[in-house]
Order: sequence, then C-alpha cells, then structure tokens
Amino acid sequence: MLRRAWALSLHINSRAATQNFNKIFSRLEKIPVAESSRDVGGFPLPPRKTCPSPGNVRTPQHCSRTTCIVGLCMASGGDAQNSRPGHSGRYINRLSKERSPYLLQHAHNPVDWFPWGQEAFDKAKKEDKPIFLSVGYSTCHWCHVMERESFEDVETGKILSDNFVCIKVDREERPDVDKLYMTFVQATCGGGGWPMSVWLTPELRPFLGGTYFPPGDSGRRPGFKTVLLRIIEQWQSNREALESSGKRVIEALKKATAIGALPGQAPPHAPGVAQRCFHQLAQSYEEEYGGFREAPKFPTPVNLMFLMSFWATNRSTSEGAEALQMALHTMRMMALGGIHDHVAQGFHRYSTDSSWHVPHFEKMLYDQAQLAVANITAYQVSGEQLFADVARDVLRYVSRDLSDKSGGFYSAEDADSFPTAGAAEKREGAFCVWTAGEIRELLPEPVEGATGGASRADIFMHHYGVKEQGNVDPTQDPHSELSGQNVLIVRYSLELTAARFGLSMEETDEVLAEGRRRLAEVRKTRPPPHLDTKMLSSWNGLMLSGFARVGAALGDKALVERAVRTAHFLRDHLWDEAKGRILHACYRGDKMEVEQIESPIAGFLDDYAFVICGLLDLYEATLNTFWLGWAEELQQGQDQLFWDSQGSGYFCSDPRDPTLLLALKQEQDGAEPSGNSISAMNLLRLSHYTGRQEWASRLEHLLTAFSDLVVKMPIALPDMVRGLMAQHYTLKQVVICGQPDSEDTASLVSCVNALFLPHKVLMLADGDTDGFLYQRLPVLATLRALEGRATAYVCQNFTCTLPVTCPQELRRQLLE
Repeated sequence: MLRRAWALSLHINSRAATQNFNKIFSRLEKIPVAESSRDVGGFPLPPRKTCPSPGNVRTPQHCSRTTCIVGLCMASGGDAQNSRPGHSGRYINRLSKERSPYLLQHAHNPVDWFPWGQEAFDKAKKEDKPIFLSVGYSTCHWCHVMERESFEDVETGKILSDNFVCIKVDREERPDVDKLYMTFVQATCGGGGWPMSVWLTPELRPFLGGTYFPPGDSGRRPGFKTVLLRIIEQWQSNREALESSGKRVIEALKKATAIGALPGQAPPHAPGVAQRCFHQLAQSYEEEYGGFREAPKFPTPVNLMFLMSFWATNRSTSEGAEALQMALHTMRMMALGGIHDHVAQGFHRYSTDSSWHVPHFEKMLYDQAQLAVANITAYQVSGEQLFADVARDVLRYVSRDLSDKSGGFYSAEDADSFPTAGAAEKREGAFCVWTAGEIRELLPEPVEGATGGASRADIFMHHYGVKEQGNVDPTQDPHSELSGQNVLIVRYSLELTAARFGLSMEETDEVLAEGRRRLAEVRKTRPPPHLDTKMLSSWNGLMLSGFARVGAALGDKALVERAVRTAHFLRDHLWDEAKGRILHACYRGDKMEVEQIESPIAGFLDDYAFVICGLLDLYEATLNTFWLGWAEELQQGQDQLFWDSQGSGYFCSDPRDPTLLLALKQEQDGAEPSGNSISAMNLLRLSHYTGRQEWASRLEHLLTAFSDLVVKMPIALPDMVRGLMAQHYTLKQVVICGQPDSEDTASLVSCVNALFLPHKVLMLADGDTDGFLYQRLPVLATLRALEGRATAYVCQNFTCTLPVTCPQELRRQLLE
C-alpha cells in the first residue's frame, strides 16, 4: 500500500513529462518482473506461484507484472561484432578485468560490456549512441535467466554491441546508480526490479526502462531482440522526442523525490507517531504464523526492533503487550520454520508461503546481521533461551560460511546450485533439501527404548515434518525443482517429540542433534552454491553490530573479539586514511587475499552510517574509546559529504557526483534500514558521547526533514520512528566508574548489557582525565567510585540518581 502510494505519486507528478514520451510508442505492454524493487510496507504482492520462476528478491519484495515495455516499429541492426572469442573459444569482454562477482559472471558474454565509468560515457558521446544499462547482482535468479537467454546469445550480443554502448552494473557495488535509475523505472512503469534494463542518452538521461525481458515475442509481448530493434528505429527517427521526454521526466522526478524541512517546522510528536506506526503494523500482522503479510513473508527486522522498542516505553499498556507478542511470536515461528536453516544455520531470504516453510534459499549478510540483533534483543526482553540460541546460530553460520580470513564478511550465498557434481543445470534449494530416503539411509539405527523400535530417522523425520513423498506444496514449486524433496521445519516441540517416542527430552535432543550433524556432513559433499565474495562496508558495519551486541549481551568474549577483528578489517581495507574516507567495497582475490580495484568506489551514506553504528555498539561491548574516536571522525566525514544544507537530512550519495542526475534520500526502511534512520540514532548517541550539541541540533533537523512521511506513513520508516522516540524520551547515561579489568566493573557492565535499554548510552569513567571521554565530557571528573569499588551512576542530562555498587540495585534503577 505504501510503496504503491509512493510510486503513484511519482507517476502523477511525472505524467505531464511522460505524455510526449508515451505518444512515441504505439502501446505499452506488460511483462513479468522477478526481483521486484518494492520495499516492505508496500504493495499487497502475489504468492510465488504467480511468478514464472521462483525468482530472487533483494528487498522485502516479490513478483509483479507492472513493468512497461514499448511497441516499436521493426528495424535491422548493424554488422560489427565488438566482443572477441578468447583462447578457450569463449568470448571475453572488458568485464574480465573487474572484481565484482556479478560483473565477472558476464565477462564471457558476446556483448561489448563496459563497467559504469567515463570510458563508456565518452564512447557514447563520441559515437553518438544510446546507452543500454543493465543492473543486477550475482545471486539474482532472474539476472541469471536473462543472461542465459539474451546476453549469451550471439545474435542479441551483436545487436547490442553494434547499436548501443552497453554498461553492466552490480547494484550492490553501485547502489547510487541503481537507486537513480530504479526511481525512473518505478515512476514511469509503476514497478521495478532486477535485472533492470534502462536505455539512456549519451548524457545519461533515461528515456525507457523495464526489468526482465523474455528473449522472444509471445503474443502481445515483444521479446528482447524486438524491443532492441524498435528502440534503434526510434533513436534514428524520433531522437529529439526521446531526449526531450527523458529530460522532462528527470526534472519531474527531482521535484517528486525532494525530501526536506520547511522553515519553522519541528519534529513530530514522538508518542503519537509511535502509536500510529504500531497500529499500521498491527493491521498488517498475520496472527497464526506471525509476520506482516500472508505470503510471501520476509524477516523485516526493522519492524521487529520497532515493536520491541515500542513495548519498552509502553510496558504497562495492552498495546505494549500486544507489540511484544507480535515480535516474539514472529521470531519464534521464523526460528522453527524452513526459512531457518536447521542443518547449516542462518536464515534464508524469505518464505514463499505464510507458514515460513518453503524459502527462497538465498542467504544475505544483511539479513543475518539484523536477525542476530533482533534475536538477542528478544532474549534480553523475554529471557527465552531459544532466542539466544538462534542469535548464536546465525553468527555460527556467518563465521563459518561468510567469513574472510582478513576479518571481513562476504555478501551473499546463492539460492541455486547443482544437485549433483555432474548435473548440467542448477536448481533452487538443491544444496539444502532432502528426500526421505536420504534421511533413512543416514540415520538407520534403532534408538534404544524408543516406542515401537523407532529409528533415529523415524524420530528426526517426525520432528522436522519429513514426508516420504516430500513436504513441499506443488503450488510453491512451479518448476518442480523441489519435487519429492523436504524442507526441514520443526513440526513438534521437543517435549511432544520425546513423549511421542517414549524418550526423555535429553535423549530426544541428542537424536536430533546427531541427525543434524550427519546431514551437515553430507551437505559438505554437495556442490556448493555460488558465493558472492564482495565485501561491503555497509553490510560489514551491520555485522559488526551483530557480533558486538550478541557478544556483549551473552558475555561471550569470543564473539566480541570477532567484532573487534571486523572493525580492524574495516579500518585496514576499507578506510582511506590519507583522504579520511570510507571505501564502499573490496574483494577476495584469486589467491584469497583482499583486493581493491584501480579506482576504489567511495563510500555512500549507508557505509558511513552502518559502520558508525557498529563502532558505537563495539564501544559498549569493549569500552575501548579508540572506536568512539573513529566513530566521531566518520560522523564528521559523513556530515561533510552527504548533509543537505538546504533541506536537511542526508543524501544517499555524494550530491556533487556529475554522473548522477538526481540527489536522492532513501525514504524507506526495507530489507536494510535507511542511512538516515540509522544516522538519527547515531547522532543522538554521539551527542551524548562527545557533548557536541551541533549533532543534537542536526538530529532535530533530520527528523523534521522526514516529518511528513513519518507522520503519514510511519510504517515506512520504523527505524526512524525509533530514533524519534529516543530523542523524545531522552537517553539515559549509564556511567560506570571503575577500572576496566576489575571484576566489580565487569559485573556492573554485564548487568547493563543483559537488559534491552533502547534509550541509553553506556560509558566507562576509568579516571584517565586525558582520555577521549573526559576530554569531551568534563563532568565525568565529578563522578567517583565509592570506597574503592566500581560504582554506577544512572543519569539524564548528567543529573544522576544515587550511585550504586550492587548489580541488582543498578538493574532496578535501569528498569524504573
């Protein structure tokens, strides 16, 4: 609903600009969209069975049929062939020199691909050709489909190379380019997705966009080659109109996407906005299995974190209790469901059904990071061991399968893989699913004392819902890729399974654990899915928070140390100290070393915001002020690069970049929170750690800039609503006066970290008056340890309650 309203607004605002554009073409057609770009809180989307293929979805999105393509007159292509065969007989193009896994996937297409950059722009201007821009990512199912059908086709490659300057972009490597042209596609077509296909003038102005194009004509749907030939004809005969329409649409989008504060405006009333956000989430909540739509279902950690924060300020109300129930029930159902990998840990991208059973099997780093934080928060709130176990489980997967030896984390694991070593085609989920026969063969032994002489397989299959014929509903498997297979899902509690087979819970737990272990060993022998080994600052920043917060809450020094390694990785490989700037990405080289491209991509807003948040979380886990100092430095850089001095708020990318025609601000918290939402809390926390009131003032301006959207549709920005609430309720400063390595200091710190306190900052006053905190907060020098014992002060605006030395008394003060 919300994303539809946003797209409709853009469509209306740009209608006048597109009228001339639409007259050029004889009709608009509809084609399937696989990787839809619609964010959570958006459209009521159809279930997986309506899609022509399972697809891969980047943000909480699914399939759609709203992208427009054009009906043009036929024309013939040129003759030159620009790509050249390599020594192996395969084509080699200039993408072979890139480091992005997605670009390298296209390095052998018979297409004269360019990466995004000046070389391609100069060629388009020199040869006076339109640009064909294709945007995707390496674990995108439909990107693979379009490559196989069109970009690997020699005839299509010839048409593209002869008549267009062809640019291939990894949307994760260049989110700025992706967001710019996705905004155009959504506005002119009513929807968007990946692979995204956009045609541009040599001045980079878009004049036509769409998503996946089938290779051949089908009924009223023209195929990709037909579309290319018709665009060539229109470029030759109606170029002036194309260029004019593209220019007008961009001008309309500048107005439609503007977000800023009006003179005299103030941030909205936080309690009222939070109430509205809660009610909007409650209206979309699905009570039986949790989650916020029927199907497909996405993890939406931003919603879960908001609900738990809402509860924290409304504990005594029925609405607060309902908010907590919604969050905890959703996370329980996810933990038990097939979206949770019970054999190899971690969470898949989303569930195609309402019961969290059959997932889209892709695994994303940003999901693991946010779900680790959400689950440890649920543990802090409820005390349920399940949530602590799930948080550890997620980090175990990331440590094992997504970790680079440098300390960084890879981006993603694909959904598709070869079912066997000799298979010709990949299948979705092949790495993760099981037949009943496989499980019976792996777990044949009878269990002593089990009812009816049940075997390990009998108990395991009962508990995880394994059926002889497979447990995947055919409507969730349109291409029969999962026929006869089972996706493990917990169907019974440990107590019920134990009772069913006459065993103790300990015996049953051992049987299930051994079963999972044996299945995991078999998994290691299967062809693994593709691993996107690109390492992004933003997603590593999220993962830094994950390890730091879980480690701090559980008192697990190993997890905290892993967080420290991540911070060092970011500083060693993604920090340009000479220029004082974060870099966006680095890559795993052929020899397993970390590599950087010749012209590194400068960091975007998300890189700064997510890393700063991770560093603040790391400080609270380690109390090492070095990380506070770097966070302060990064925030100063972020302000300099991205702050909108006229309208307030942060731009997603450097607005001075001449190749980007729109200066955009992310207006939704989707699969990842927006950079502005995270920055709201960063500014508030940093103002308390540094005493810099300009950051508190900047926060107020930021919240004001987004006030219209936050008031009308707070469900679109639940993380920003959390920041608004924190500003309204004023952060508590929890100051521990004591020596860093003493046991009494550690016990007070552990007391703080064990609780979910969404509106607090923790700091250690260790008596070093030359240190970071004392230099910025002179008032700390007035706080003393009592009788040589570590002492806690709970303050607001440094007006403090009575000091305490007992952890239990500190807990009482914190929960008041």
